[in-house]
Amino acid sequence: MIKSSPVVLFVGCWIALITTSFGFLLRAFLMDTWAAEFHFSETQKGELFGVGLWPFAISIVLFSLVIDKIGYKTAMIFGFACHIISLVMTLMAKDYNGLYWANFVVALGNGTVEAYINPVVATQFSKDKVRWLNVLHAGWPAGLAIAGVLALLMGDANWHTKMLLLLIPAIAYFVILIFQKFPVNERVAAGVPYKDMLKEVGALGAFIITWLIAVEMARSAFGDPSPLRDGTIVAAIVAIAFFGLVRTLGRPFFILLLLVMVPLATTELGVDSWVTGLMQPVLGNNGVWVLIYTSVLMMVLRLCAGFIVHRLSPLGTLAICSGTAATGLFLLSGATTGAFIFGAATLYAVGKTFFWPTMLGLVTEQCPKGGALTLNATGGVGMLGVGVLGAMFLGNIQDTTIDKTLLEKAPKVHQEVMIEKTGLLGSYKAVDDTKVKALPEADQKIVSEVQAGSKQLALTRVTIFPLLMLVVYLGLIFYFKSKGGYKPVDVGQH
Repeated sequence: MIKSSPVVLFVGCWIALITTSFGFLLRAFLMDTWAAEFHFSETQKGELFGVGLWPFAISIVLFSLVIDKIGYKTAMIFGFACHIISLVMTLMAKDYNGLYWANFVVALGNGTVEAYINPVVATQFSKDKVRWLNVLHAGWPAGLAIAGVLALLMGDANWHTKMLLLLIPAIAYFVILIFQKFPVNERVAAGVPYKDMLKEVGALGAFIITWLIAVEMARSAFGDPSPLRDGTIVAAIVAIAFFGLVRTLGRPFFILLLLVMVPLATTELGVDSWVTGLMQPVLGNNGVWVLIYTSVLMMVLRLCAGFIVHRLSPLGTLAICSGTAATGLFLLSGATTGAFIFGAATLYAVGKTFFWPTMLGLVTEQCPKGGALTLNATGGVGMLGVGVLGAMFLGNIQDTTIDKTLLEKAPKVHQEVMIEKTGLLGSYKAVDDTKVKALPEADQKIVSEVQAGSKQLALTRVTIFPLLMLVVYLGLIFYFKSKGGYKPVDVGQH
């Protein structure tokens, strides 16, 4: 029997997070290969990306409600089982449906991993939460970089072999964590009642979380033509029931942070998934190296987060990072040379580096009575926010940019290829690829150039997300200053 150790426990949690990003990168890396082999459309590719995200929120929220009862080790075993089962399902997949359900299972596993690693680290390092949550979440970019480099080095190896890379970190974290003793959550140790944890979330928090889950499930899982309407009805029923249980709308500070997670996750994860495509017109097939480079930079900075966070405070760090990310995105939108692209990408990477873990640290420092629920609900809303709203906004921005640019550059071509579509944001115009193929070669080239250019131009409008965050963080800095300065809340005092 291996002796339980806080250091070994932390390392196991870190590798578990690396496993989740391994799966994310490998599936994104292989998506075009699967599309060619199994003959599915761009819409189906989008559905596969989506089902790799929204089940994450289901498992992270549900496990957070019961994890203090069933134990962190039970959650760890379930998460590991999901990773292995999904890998087997992927390797055995013969069509789109097989890959769809494999992605569903891995997303459940990823949510379960974060459901236990975040509260474990917050409890282990209760006096320095923000720093160590940043160090923990250095595992995400580390996994992206390592998996990306390994996949590239494997060259023309078949996709089955590349997917087996997931076994390396998955087996490692299971072997480490199965022998460890997990700590009791600080909320439980302090004697804070379960109902008080629910009160931190309240009816408004329950509505936000349930609405995002219900809308995405209605749209992705059930093909509901009215996901906004039906999702709102489901969320309203849950919120009313929740209010009847806890008799409160929720803590205003926590509700605000939940809402901020949507633009934050969109800026980090949404644009991250765009980077390769956005840089493709300039860097060609080398665009993936932008993602690998920024991931390595993020990993190093998060490992060194302690000095920065202690000097600036969590809110100061988030405010400066928001301004930096906005500047980087704006510069990326006009980058035309390799050096300029990597310079702007560096600025953007530095800006987004501390977003996710520092927000988790802020929540657990200011809402410790919420325990695992408030901490993990924040991450769940972030992941759902980018999947339900963020990706939709990004796509709509690009479609709108193409529509406007093509109309100005080639009105006749615009009239022939643009068609009306309806989405969650209402009606919009998009390019019909079938009609493009029927155009003369010269006109096809015009459409292709407009589509390529619009991807970078869209980044200018994306800067609204980090700028909105900057305003919120500055407001909170002034709020805490009026109260005597920012100080973590000691759950023991409650």
